[in-house]
Amino acid sequence: MTQRYRGRFAPSPTGPLHLGSLVTALASWLDARAHDGDWLVRIEDIDYPRCVKGADDDILRTLAALGLHPDEPPVWQSRRETRYAEALHSLEIAGQLYPCGCSRREIADSLIHVRERHQTLGYPGTCRNGLHGKLPRAWRVRVPDGDAATVCFDDRWQGRQCQNLETELGDFVLRRADGLWAYQLAVVVDDAAQEITHIVRGADLLDSTPRQIHLQHLLGLPTPSYLHVPVVVNAVGEKLSKQSGAEALDTAAPLDALRQAGAHLGIVNGEGNVPAWLETATEQWKEKLAASN
Repeated sequence: MTQRYRGRFAPSPTGPLHLGSLVTALASWLDARAHDGDWLVRIEDIDYPRCVKGADDDILRTLAALGLHPDEPPVWQSRRETRYAEALHSLEIAGQLYPCGCSRREIADSLIHVRERHQTLGYPGTCRNGLHGKLPRAWRVRVPDGDAATVCFDDRWQGRQCQNLETELGDFVLRRADGLWAYQLAVVVDDAAQEITHIVRGADLLDSTPRQIHLQHLLGLPTPSYLHVPVVVNAVGEKLSKQSGAEALDTAAPLDALRQAGAHLGIVNGEGNVPAWLETATEQWKEKLAASN
């Protein structure tokens, strides 16, 4: 029996919804509707210093104004921390986890090469076999060595993707030095708990997917299907974000916002109201899926 499609949109409440995040929300909603599946919303609010009070409610109101209604009540990651602690404990018992006493500066100073994408620092394994007198700061998960370190997956938009976790990344953090949960662990635990079968998100997260697949394997969790849509950029080619000056969506003009987001996804639609626009856009998305198969 084929499992029912379950997708999700998982914004961080660091500010109001903007065009870049709407593209991801719309693509995930269209993909769920095109598969006659369920679409969920999860508020990823565990990076507490970056969260803006009231932004979660503002995001939900904006989605509703755009006709993007979740099929189940939204959930908040901040209310699910016990699940992350349980997953971390199981990895520790399995010998897949170890404490790390290195600061970012120490890691940077020990590296010859720094990754360009996201400025992620590859970890050289300094604390893999002990803290060497340092105090524990973060918790890292071991990545495989040799051929097993290469994780590949077939993205439904971007095609075949591969990453060598050992040479390109190194053992990565699951609980940060400030005590906060790393995105990689939280998203894997929550996707499994919500039985997510298909993940549609921005291509800026392509880099994270191999890490998440590695964690899924370690925790005995299923791997969803992935589709990463191209990110929206500003006039100077930077990813559109709150940090790069992205403007909040105008909920008084929902059709304008939907048309702009749809155009980024190859959806050209002249319907004159939100329900009709979304219905036609869903049919166009179905055609895109059929053409890609």
